Amino acid sequence: MQIVSIDSNDFGEIRNRGYVYVDKTAWFHRLATAAGRKMFFLARPRRFGKSLMISTLEAMFKGKRELFEGLAIMDTDWDWKKKYPVIHLNMGMCAAEDYETFAQNLPVCMKASLAGAGVKYDDKLTPSANFGIAIDKLADKGTQPVILIDEYDDPVAKALKNVEVAERVRSSLAPIYGQMKDRSGKIRFLMITGVSKFTKLSIFSALSSLVDISFEDDYASMLGYTEDELNRYFSEHMEAHSKVMGLSAKVYRAEIKRLYNGYRFWLDEGENVCNPVSINLTMANRKKRFELYWAETGKASFLMNFLKRGDMLAVDPDDLEGVTKAELDVSDLNSIPVKGMLFQTGYLTIKDFNGTSFDLCVPDEEVRQDLSALMAGLVADKDVRWAASIGEKLRRAKWGDFFDGLAALYAGAVYGSTEGKPHELSYARCLKFLLQGQGFRVEQEVSHAGGRTDIVADHPCGTYIFELKVNKPPKVAMSQVQRKKYAAPYRAVGKPVWAVGLSFNGRTRQFKAGVAESVKLKA
Repeated sequence: MQIVSIDSNDFGEIRNRGYVYVDKTAWFHRLATAAGRKMFFLARPRRFGKSLMISTLEAMFKGKRELFEGLAIMDTDWDWKKKYPVIHLNMGMCAAEDYETFAQNLPVCMKASLAGAGVKYDDKLTPSANFGIAIDKLADKGTQPVILIDEYDDPVAKALKNVEVAERVRSSLAPIYGQMKDRSGKIRFLMITGVSKFTKLSIFSALSSLVDISFEDDYASMLGYTEDELNRYFSEHMEAHSKVMGLSAKVYRAEIKRLYNGYRFWLDEGENVCNPVSINLTMANRKKRFELYWAETGKASFLMNFLKRGDMLAVDPDDLEGVTKAELDVSDLNSIPVKGMLFQTGYLTIKDFNGTSFDLCVPDEEVRQDLSALMAGLVADKDVRWAASIGEKLRRAKWGDFFDGLAALYAGAVYGSTEGKPHELSYARCLKFLLQGQGFRVEQEVSHAGGRTDIVADHPCGTYIFELKVNKPPKVAMSQVQRKKYAAPYRAVGKPVWAVGLSFNGRTRQFKAGVAESVKLKA
């Protein structure tokens, strides 16, 4: 069984060490030989294989045939004798929160990149001037250079908590990308990757021939793993892991799909894909329970800096229909739409597209839990560890401590302008964020014979039936649960069932009190 790499984005290392490599070279060959197109942009969420793609393209253009034996590109007409100089710019290496550090890092980054292409950096000239001269020198030698730019947006994103700094960084990058405008005839191939598309960045205005393939159906599954690729490259790993977990193959595959598979990058026709890093870590670690790696592998600086100044609570991630393209545009750093920010950073994906607008959704369970935890923490102005502690108190039925936690949650709650008079649904949304972030499967407004339950939260440790009331004591909520027999459908599930009544003050919008009662199970 091949080893699954969890810490390398270097194509050469992965191939030389015999690690699992999910073959994407047919797509890369298609890009490199596309008629009339040679300059591309691709946006994908963090940890989605962009850097590995850049490394693979570099090896292709440098003619490192030995690394590609057995891969799809070997069945094509790719000319391995033709070798190109490659300028590989990793803009993440120069990113910083303050402008001064960025300004110091930029020439260092450029110098190293040009050295890799065999061009000496002139310290008397600016980074942009050096970049332009390097393209000229390499082309004048008879072979057009290949330019690969990874994490192009990271310098702007890292500085986004201060918009003035971010704008200054963006302005400083403009001359670099502008160097390619009048040199397109000297460039053999250009690939630019990032998490987001800051459309006003000069890279898009200067390079009119830049082709955005982020949502082209033909390249929808170029990064990430499809269902077929999971079966082809990870069948042995999944079989071994399912045995460790004591799950049948059917149940195991269903959980993999629920947790990790749900990203859609196509508009009309294509396949959804899994987050590759989450799959790699799951297969390599082979733990006795599924882990949620999306939260553990870091967060996009674009998102984290936005959270400090954006009103996330105005958006319900489960109710996003008819979203326009304008709402997904993040070009104006002073007014980034929340939906656009969540979409660009991978917390939302396409559910449907009707030609003019999008229906969006959270891609999978691991992303849902992280997003919900972030939003619950934002409500209460606390970190995710605080949210985790509240979830643990609920699981252990420490009701006094849990209700104290709810008081803190709603003490910082903010409601949108359309909720001047918050009703039960307003309060339920905050509670839903908290519960989903802690691994509870949450259903809201659940209909059954007795009526509609506000929230049903399910967890291996128990089922929790929540009824919320505004300006009424919690006993009224509890009475409604009992009178309408909301707990009846859950009494035979074989685990503890709790009925929970919550009361809120409509004037102060604060949590007032709560009661909880254990529901007797059927014999």
